[in-house]
Amino acid sequence: MSSDLVIAIVIASALAFGFTNGFHDTSDLIGTAVSTGVAPPQVAIAFAALLNFAGAFLSVEVARTVAHDVIDAGLITPAVVFAGLIGAIAWNLATWWLGLPSSSSHALIGGVVGATLVAVGTAGVDGSGLLDKFLLPALVAPVLAVVIAVAAIAVAYRLFGRRRPGPVGRGFRLAQIGSGGLLALAHGANDVQKTTGVIALALIANGSLGSEANPPFWASVAAAAALAVGTYSGGWGMLRTTGSRIIKMDAAQGFSAQSAGAAVILCATFLGFPISTTHAINGGVMGAGATKRVSAARWGIAGNIVTGWLLTLPAAAALGAAAYGLMRIPGTGALGPVVVTVALLALLVAVITHRARRSSPTLST
Repeated sequence: MSSDLVIAIVIASALAFGFTNGFHDTSDLIGTAVSTGVAPPQVAIAFAALLNFAGAFLSVEVARTVAHDVIDAGLITPAVVFAGLIGAIAWNLATWWLGLPSSSSHALIGGVVGATLVAVGTAGVDGSGLLDKFLLPALVAPVLAVVIAVAAIAVAYRLFGRRRPGPVGRGFRLAQIGSGGLLALAHGANDVQKTTGVIALALIANGSLGSEANPPFWASVAAAAALAVGTYSGGWGMLRTTGSRIIKMDAAQGFSAQSAGAAVILCATFLGFPISTTHAINGGVMGAGATKRVSAARWGIAGNIVTGWLLTLPAAAALGAAAYGLMRIPGTGALGPVVVTVALLALLVAVITHRARRSSPTLST
């Protein structure tokens, strides 16, 4: 009974992470489209949410990586996975509050790795899998997105630069609908499977799923729904950072940035690399902008984003480790996860209530 309760809490926490992932990454998906006037935010968000859900069923390779290639499920318990999820959720909420586009992928891996290190030591972490399937792709992805975006915008300007701006702009705005949809589909394909993979990791650790089995289909459906609802809820605090504060984009740049981001994410998905949508799309934005004029890109803001990326892995790992340590205070079994869950929910309600009070208008008498 205790084991079943812990698994239920882990699954609920994984879906909560998927939800925070969705609203955390909304600005990454729609920022360029909104900044170039292709679609109003409400329409762009609904379109992105729908394609996020659809993308979840393109591949399970990322889920297999999360479930099998980073953490040794035979050495941990579902409670360790739960602590890692708490670390990831806490970091997602903190960066959302601050309006800092950080990586949900890094937060998830960092949180689980941090909790594992505290629980069982380095033996629980597959160092080669962490390096080959996560750290190296994390470094390559934004650079590759920059290169692809540079090539795409250079070709676009070469082919259409001497033509009438009006028809060209309208054409690229229409093309952005397709590239934005592809980006949202790619985001769903990669990010949903991270949540699916962590559910599978917990099930394997619990003995409820075979060590080499694919993640269950119901987990993909539930994770897809969580991400889509989170995306629809929207990450308004970060919307101005991606797509407009980094650089003011025209439609050709927006199309190139979205296409570059989508291409990198889709390639990584089918190779089983859990990369960051934030990395890919912002790499595309910087590449597309710098091609026209290097000084046009607001490098100071881009530097703040890079700082957020660098902080995410160690910060989430520390939060995951702290969550596991706190969870062990009440003792073994389901009591620790229950206490941590109640405490986190209470803190979340307090934060939301405080923010609602600060944003509500003052009534005069």
